[in-house]
Amino acid sequence: MSRKLFGTDGVRGRANTYPMTAEMALRLGAAAGRFFRRDGSSAHRVVIGKDTRLSGYMLENALTAGLTSTGMNVLLLGPVPTPAVGFLTRSMRADLGVMISASHNPHHDNGIKFFGPDGFKLSDEAEAEIEAILEGEILPAQPQNIGRAKRIEDGRGRYQEFVKTTFPAGLRLDGLKVVIDCANGAAYRAAPEVLWELGAEVIPVGVAPNGTNINDRCGSTHTQTAAEAVVAHGAHVGISLDGDADRVMILDQNGRVADGDQIMALMAARWAEEGRLKGGTLVATVMSNLGLEKFLTARGLRLERTAVGDRYVVEAMRRNGYNLGGEQSGHIVMTDYATTGDGLIAGLQFLAEMARTEKPASELVQSFETVPQMLRNVRYGADKQPLAEGTVKARIAEAEARLQGKGRVLIRKSGTEPLIRVMAECEDEALLRAEVDGMVAAIEAVV
Repeated sequence: MSRKLFGTDGVRGRANTYPMTAEMALRLGAAAGRFFRRDGSSAHRVVIGKDTRLSGYMLENALTAGLTSTGMNVLLLGPVPTPAVGFLTRSMRADLGVMISASHNPHHDNGIKFFGPDGFKLSDEAEAEIEAILEGEILPAQPQNIGRAKRIEDGRGRYQEFVKTTFPAGLRLDGLKVVIDCANGAAYRAAPEVLWELGAEVIPVGVAPNGTNINDRCGSTHTQTAAEAVVAHGAHVGISLDGDADRVMILDQNGRVADGDQIMALMAARWAEEGRLKGGTLVATVMSNLGLEKFLTARGLRLERTAVGDRYVVEAMRRNGYNLGGEQSGHIVMTDYATTGDGLIAGLQFLAEMARTEKPASELVQSFETVPQMLRNVRYGADKQPLAEGTVKARIAEAEARLQGKGRVLIRKSGTEPLIRVMAECEDEALLRAEVDGMVAAIEAVV
């Protein structure tokens, strides 16, 4: 069963434009409610969290209306990180979790992500079934069975207390000055409070959301802000989250950035030493740098690659019993602790390594030398299929032949935007640039 509405991470689009309209959110909520109430019983509940986007109010109310119309009882969490929704769905024994967020996208976008009762994101098959229900006539509940909705005041606090349990017992952050950039997003209260409670001197950045400044020149996609704060305040380390706090970038005391690949390398090596890395394997996507693969291989460890999207990383981890995975973009998934990427927990793991080794962040942010990598995005019209064009196919094949044995080529459609992502890696930077430029030119010629 195919999916049309759902992308690689839920439903996403520009707010007040299809599919991110109040009408569609209402129908989507009703379809999801009907999907999870197929047994006809009355004891069903759903938790809904959101980030700080202005459109979150609209979508929250519309989803609530749709869900309650099919008999689901709705528990509203307010602004909380995406991983908090995964945690609280399972902790509160809900049938469904919903996160309203477009993650690292600008404020004018929004999205809806669903979590199952186990706290993990829904499978492609489940999303396809919800789409099928949405396309038909959605049977409402009888008047006496309409659901109720109420706000949960301690949801964020429950999540914060859980997050602190993932930090190693016996360690504290006393004496560490930490910049935390919350991207004016969902973790603007949770992250600084957790760090302070663990003993750190906290310098908060991006903690004044106004509905339109989420991810605006701050957060994991704009690390300059955190880097400047680290240097200006003489901080030991910086932690930069994205708008829904499921991604993280780490900055050393000089403002140098460690992306998801470097964080995963550090954690995989440490966990392997402790006998904690299940299967001796790290799961990452096809976007992760070749340098990471070489680093792991040199230590007798294995890298398993998946399609882009943290959901596919998690699926591979669950299927094979692995406990560490993630993406270069900063999703770090630790299934010993969480059901999805958790930027705050990943940041705490890095801080724990600083506290344990007493090494400065600069000695920990680069575990391996990256192979030169280029990524270019080409936007295309809705009526275009550039990757089906013969000239594009031929140019990609040429690049693959020229880089064979020296690097690799990866061309894919974005799952959230009308973009073709052109990525290649090669030790020879001149050759790398020439091939990427050539492929981009070929695609631009047909869009």
